[in-house]
Order: sequence, then structure tokens, then C-alpha cells
Amino acid sequence: MTFDPLDPVSLTQALVRCESVTPHEGGALTLLETVLAGAGFTCHRMTFTEPGTPDVENLYARIGEAEPHICFAGHTDVVPPGDLDAWTDPPFAAVIRDGILYGRGSVDMKGGVACSVSAALRHLASKGAAAHRGSISFLITGDEEGPSINGTMKVLDWMRARGEKVSACLVAEPSNPEALGDEMKIGRRGSINGEIVVHGRQGHSAYPQKAENPIPKLARIIDRLATAEIDRGTAHFQPSNLQTTVISVPNRTANVIPAEARATINIRYNDTWNRRTIETWLRDQVAAAAATVDARFDLTVSGTGDVFLTSPEGVLVETLVAAIETETGRKPALTTGGGTSDARFIKDICPVIEFGLVNKTIHAVDEHTSVADIEKLTAIYERFLAGYFAKA
Repeated sequence: MTFDPLDPVSLTQALVRCESVTPHEGGALTLLETVLAGAGFTCHRMTFTEPGTPDVENLYARIGEAEPHICFAGHTDVVPPGDLDAWTDPPFAAVIRDGILYGRGSVDMKGGVACSVSAALRHLASKGAAAHRGSISFLITGDEEGPSINGTMKVLDWMRARGEKVSACLVAEPSNPEALGDEMKIGRRGSINGEIVVHGRQGHSAYPQKAENPIPKLARIIDRLATAEIDRGTAHFQPSNLQTTVISVPNRTANVIPAEARATINIRYNDTWNRRTIETWLRDQVAAAAATVDARFDLTVSGTGDVFLTSPEGVLVETLVAAIETETGRKPALTTGGGTSDARFIKDICPVIEFGLVNKTIHAVDEHTSVADIEKLTAIYERFLAGYFAKA
């Protein structure tokens, strides 16, 4: 495989051709390690494992010892391509046609990773690695599209144990809804899941007085949760919201009243709350609703990402905004919506922001990005690095 690491389009193609469907490494991290080590980065490959989860390979690479220290974070694992016959071209062929690069991971997020690597190498080449001020690193995981257990979280633990200090992090996740320069993420909502199990008493549907049907009770609890106002939003976040995502009853017999009914709910919450307070709110709401219908219930709460917000005032955000404006002519909106990303872990060690390619085709058949956007994003990252190291 021949490619030029200073050319982000060529590097994107090389990464897309690595079939790294989560949790398999597929050669993508090996490719990046080869490129970065060749440019003078000290590279660490690490595999983490935990019972009940797949083993995951990760890469941490750094050049320089001094501060400030900018870390680019991302992932090379991708979601499965699905029906191969539905793709116009093979999903890992990285075909370029009419200025568009097609392939699984081209947007989410091998394109962003390639842009950040090429930008860093260009920056170092222009400054001279020896004369470069500060440090640049890459935290690249193979577990973002998977359980997110053996990836970024554990690399961060490894970094803490080594005493690695990071000044700021830029996650190259695709952040723009329509055009490059539309949006950058300065925060993310938190997310928790709750499983509610309402207990009843099994019996014959012809003799309801001898049974206790949990389904109507669960329905009333869900209705109360769905209509409750959690908050009205904050300066940088939309109102928190609760959605019921699963309802299940372990019963396939029409004339049997079941012994239990289950529902799963998901809450996306803003900075009015933290993990502890939103969980307390949920438990109080479920208990109050259950009391009104005399329901016996259990509630289990889980979640891996708390809410965070990076101040829009300061060198990190202001430098990236200026780079985006200069290269695209657009002033990006500073947003906090969407799903979760590995930024939810990184925010515990340093300020973190997200800016990457246009996200219209992520996880879709014929996922694609324009060659022009890849080149422009690389220019933005290169300008950001120069500006940040000049100011920080």
C-alpha cells in the first residue's frame, strides 16, 4: 500500500482500506504507528481486556516533552458495512469518484484522523521538530463504536499512571451537519439508562382477580416519566429529555397475565445535572409514579458519560474558531447536542472540543466525504496548531 502521509486524502484512503470493523484492528493502528514513528513520535501500542468484553488494541503516540501539549483523539474502528450489495463500490475500496471519497469510515472517523495526522506532520515539517514548541500527541482507540470499555478510558488511566499531562484535546469526530465550518462541539450532554421492572402475579386472563397485571402499571409509570419536565435548558444546552426505548413482556400466550413487565428508558441531560443528581431525580420520579398505581418495582441505572462543557472563552476554542473562519469563511456555532463521544472521558483530564467532517452519511451505505473537505479540514487543523502554540 503506497501513500503519502502528508497528503490527507491518500492517508484517508489507506485507512479506509483497513477493514477495522469494531473491535478488530484491521491494520489501521499499525499503519498509523508506522507513519508516526517514522516522523519521530514515541509510540505505545496497548491491548486492554476485561471479562465479557472483546480485547481492544489502542495507540498513543507523542512527540515533544514540553508544554503546552495538544492531543488529537479519535478512533479507527468502524461499524459493519451491512448489505455489501447495497454499496455502489465495495465499502473498503476507498474509491474516489467526481471529487468524493467513498468508504466505510471515511467520515466516521478515519477521514478526521488522517487530517489531524497530516496536519501535525506538516506543522512539524514547517517548524522543524527540534524547534517546535510544546508537544503533540495522538490517542487513537479501536473501541469507540463498541462497548467503549477497553479503549479511551483505559488509555487515559495508563496516561495518568505515567504522569502524562495534556493541556487541551481536539477530537476529530464529524461535527458539521451540512457544510464544513457549521458547528463545533464545546460540550456534550450526559446520558444514563434506566431499566424498570414492574412485578405482578401470573394468572389466567379469565380470572384477573386472582392475578396482578404489571403491564398497565408499567404503562402509567412510563406515561408519567414521558410527560415530566426535567428542566428548561441552559445557556449552552437544550432541555434534558427522556425517551422510552424498549418495552418487553416475557409472555407469548394470549390468555396468561404475565408476572412482570420491563421498560428501558434513556435520559440525555444538560449541565443542570450531574450523574448523581439526575439518577436521584429518576429514582424519585419512578418511585412516585409507582406509588400512585401500587406497583412493586426494581430500577437499575447505568451510564458511562457525564455532561461536560468547555468554556467558549479561552485560547482553545478561540483559536479553533479563528482557524475555521479563516479557512471556510464561516463562524461555527458552538454546540452541545448529538450523541456521546470519547470526549466524555477526556474531559476529566483536560479541556476538550470536537470538530471534524460533515456528518450527513455517518454509518450509512455509501458513506462518503468530499476530497475538498478533507484538504480543508487539514488546513484548519494546521492553522489551529500554529495558532495554539503561538498563544498558549
